[in-house]
Amino acid sequence: MITHEEHRLRSLADQGRWTELLGAYRQARAAAVAFGAPGAPAHSRAAAATAPLGHLIAYAAPPEVAARLFDPDGGPGTAADVADHDAGPLWEVLATRHSWRRLAPLLGPPPVRRLVAQTRVLLGEDLSRDAEPDREGVPLLLEPWEAPGRGEGGAAVREYLRDGGSRSALLTLPASREGLAPVELPEPGARLPGQPATRALAELAGWARAVCVRGTAPHAAARLAPGRLVTGGYLPFVLAWPALVQAGVADRAHGAAHGRLALWRVLAAMAGAGAGRPGPALRVEVGALVARMRCFTWDDPADRLRHLHLALEDPATGLSWALSGSEEV
Repeated sequence: MITHEEHRLRSLADQGRWTELLGAYRQARAAAVAFGAPGAPAHSRAAAATAPLGHLIAYAAPPEVAARLFDPDGGPGTAADVADHDAGPLWEVLATRHSWRRLAPLLGPPPVRRLVAQTRVLLGEDLSRDAEPDREGVPLLLEPWEAPGRGEGGAAVREYLRDGGSRSALLTLPASREGLAPVELPEPGARLPGQPATRALAELAGWARAVCVRGTAPHAAARLAPGRLVTGGYLPFVLAWPALVQAGVADRAHGAAHGRLALWRVLAAMAGAGAGRPGPALRVEVGALVARMRCFTWDDPADRLRHLHLALEDPATGLSWALSGSEEV
């Protein structure tokens, strides 16, 4: 049932009265913080109560108004932050609607600025000269081996709808058995615990298992595959990249920028570079790793809707990592 208040808010949106809508958002958010259900965290109940209106403002309002969703000038408890979401994070909705040139002068909170900038990069915008350097050194332009956020490489960034909801491709690996063949895996490689890259992989996809071994990609795959005989094969990293980025989008509170940042942490750790290295140095070391890396994927008959089975081999070090998991979404 559509309430009188919802009719009023829709009418304001249809009339382009965005400043009034922003005021309504802030009032509702402050009220949710002050008078929400006992026991519920104040931020969580405020975010849930105001999410649909926040989505509408982030999607359709002029950027000068929409960016103020994250501005604390409305008073305590009235500003959204990076965790606020409806169909997806409000900052990602905003980032899909306007260029960085339009948004950069308007966005204040550093966490929001960072995620919006990374989203614009995923959508193909080159910010290497127009944005402040990323604090972890992640480049502000796509590398040649990174597929665009939309288009031939897949839809890493969700496509949002004005009245709520979103469209996104379910990026899985392998996506099908095309190009794969029966492969007999070797004995599992010797497990190497405590590797930083393994921890980073586990953080990238919390629903999957991660392991590091000494040996080739098939030696790593043998640690996590359902048996010695699998349907599998090698593929270039650029084809694995979209699924790895989406693996880091754990839920509606996370956006594709989270996935890209998490994947760069993985690759930096595999290259022995570490986070926070200056962008040019990190690009060189990670680029060299990707150029020599061998990627192996395999199929699991028990796969559910969302799945990822990938082994990454670095011939320079003789180490390989495998990431494997499956879940409903």
